[in-house]
Amino acid sequence: MKPIDPSLERLATARALLLQPYGLDESKLQRALATVFEHRTDYADLYFQYTRSESYSLEEGAVKSGAFGIDQGVGVRAVAGDKTAFSYSDDICEAALLQAARTVRSIARGGASGRIRVASQLAPQAHCPLYGTGDPVASLGAADKVHLLERLENMARARDPRVRQVMATLASEYDVILVARSDGLIAADVRPLVRLSLTVIAEQDGRREQGFAGGGGREDLALFTDEQLQGYARQAVDMAVVNLRARSAPAGQTTVVLGPGWPGILLHEAVGHGLEGDFNRKGSSAFAGRIGKRVAAAGVTVVDDGTMPRRRGSLAIDDEGNPTSRTVLIENGILRGYMQDSLNARLMKAALTGNGRRESFASLPMPRMTNTCMLSGNHDPQEIIRSVKNGVYATNFGGGQVDITNGKFVFSMAEAYQIENGQIGAPIKGATLIGNGPDALTRVSMIGNDLRMDAGIGTCGKDGQSVPVGVGQPTVRIEGLTVGGTGG
Repeated sequence: MKPIDPSLERLATARALLLQPYGLDESKLQRALATVFEHRTDYADLYFQYTRSESYSLEEGAVKSGAFGIDQGVGVRAVAGDKTAFSYSDDICEAALLQAARTVRSIARGGASGRIRVASQLAPQAHCPLYGTGDPVASLGAADKVHLLERLENMARARDPRVRQVMATLASEYDVILVARSDGLIAADVRPLVRLSLTVIAEQDGRREQGFAGGGGREDLALFTDEQLQGYARQAVDMAVVNLRARSAPAGQTTVVLGPGWPGILLHEAVGHGLEGDFNRKGSSAFAGRIGKRVAAAGVTVVDDGTMPRRRGSLAIDDEGNPTSRTVLIENGILRGYMQDSLNARLMKAALTGNGRRESFASLPMPRMTNTCMLSGNHDPQEIIRSVKNGVYATNFGGGQVDITNGKFVFSMAEAYQIENGQIGAPIKGATLIGNGPDALTRVSMIGNDLRMDAGIGTCGKDGQSVPVGVGQPTVRIEGLTVGGTGG
């Protein structure tokens, strides 16, 4: 028996959820696209989405809240030159679809003559599956989900008697999308997503500190085995307990060593957004116009990779129907390219990278990161620590702020230590990392061989839209960063 093409299987699922129940088929989608093209337009697409989500939250020893929701609808977009018209409806039917199409067709096609015709038929787009198609919401019963959170709490409290409070949230999502485009492409994806987050508060001698952990990915709830839960409990509790004995952070300019994994969030915020196509097309990024030029120290290679199996930021296709890719942004310190959606790629005459993302059918796509990381170098992590006489070792970050136009950032360190004479010393608290992203890349002096991706907890915000992402990096030594603290 010939195996079923996974992309066609996903398309069949999307048709069954998003088209057939409402009397829609490809001919009616083409009619809507043709309606848009009654006025001069370069491109149009339809974006259908069905999302089922559920979450449970534990606090003060009990699961006190739960939420379940279903959201669905269709967005219609028309593009002419650099102008975009967009309309959406949460009512999926032919009448609503045609009304949305009539709403956007008023956009005038600027700067060119003639009219681009809609393709005469829709052809399925093949793509490589990166994750399963199961519904994670249904992968575990309600009682079992509650029991999972209770087990996690018991593990955290059993690890240290100083734990006073445990908060945890378990979330799962089943997302099905279908894209039909005026160039004839029709594509679909089925996207499972789960996440478990844990926060603990420990107390000693009247002092309270917190720690956090968690993980997830494009899998079902079977990901959260007892072994995985023990790991989260250990990480969160140990962070809180370490911070109980942390001393005030020294302030000043110093050498900073960033640990592997989640500290890549600094790279994501301080550098990644500046490498998105829209900011560079408009000239508002610090990296605008610098392709082919050195923007980082030798050895620094940064990629955005949407093709990692089961990763939180991965997508088989982006939200415009294009396959995602592994895009080299910086290679050995040289800027090689930007992340692109279709609009900015066309206007910049650049190749598509599959980075067109949107929060929902009610949002416009824009170039966004997927899984962004710095690749490994040649140094052993312990060698990097030993090379520092005095400095700071940051293993976890909390919140931060970044100015995309110049790359200036301020990040709080959730877990950090002093480095003294090549050894990891006392933990420090109240430390912030202050710097400039593009400048910090030029100050990288050693890169570890221990690339690690984050555990699967990242969410990125841009222009009011949030999407799941991944970050990662190896251990990295950076010279002369400013650490803000309360110590001398």
